[in-house]
Amino acid sequence: MSSSKEGTEYPKVAPPPSQFPEGQWSTGICNCFDDPSNCLLTCFCPCITFGRIAEILDRGNTSCGIQGLIYYAMSHIGCGWLYGGIYRSKLRGLLSLPETPCADWLVHCCCCVCSLCQEYRELKNHGADPSLGWQANVEKWSREGLSPPFVASGMDR
Repeated sequence: MSSSKEGTEYPKVAPPPSQFPEGQWSTGICNCFDDPSNCLLTCFCPCITFGRIAEILDRGNTSCGIQGLIYYAMSHIGCGWLYGGIYRSKLRGLLSLPETPCADWLVHCCCCVCSLCQEYRELKNHGADPSLGWQANVEKWSREGLSPPFVASGMDR
């Protein structure tokens, strides 16, 4: 059995095969209206969407609220694009996604709303619901007999 940071056990069962080709984004950068409610939330308060994404990528080590506040502060000093780019790179690494349409930091610099929406959709399409938070996702995966969708085999302890 593998465990999360708080000792919660979840089985070493692979998630169901994804309907999306491996190594490709499941949606495009401009498909924001594929999830209209998240698109609107991200337009008016990108720090919430970022916080939700970051909590999942950090496996619950930092809360959504803290990550959202950091992103808010970084955005106000003109560095939100850099912080967002770091987490986009982290997501790409976990899901083996290409750096498209351009460098991660540049995607966030040019359109943080589009990039955050795409990252949020990507997590959802791979079986993680960022709106639930890390712990609720772990509990959901345990109930369904799944492990986190972005844990590569051989990487768990």
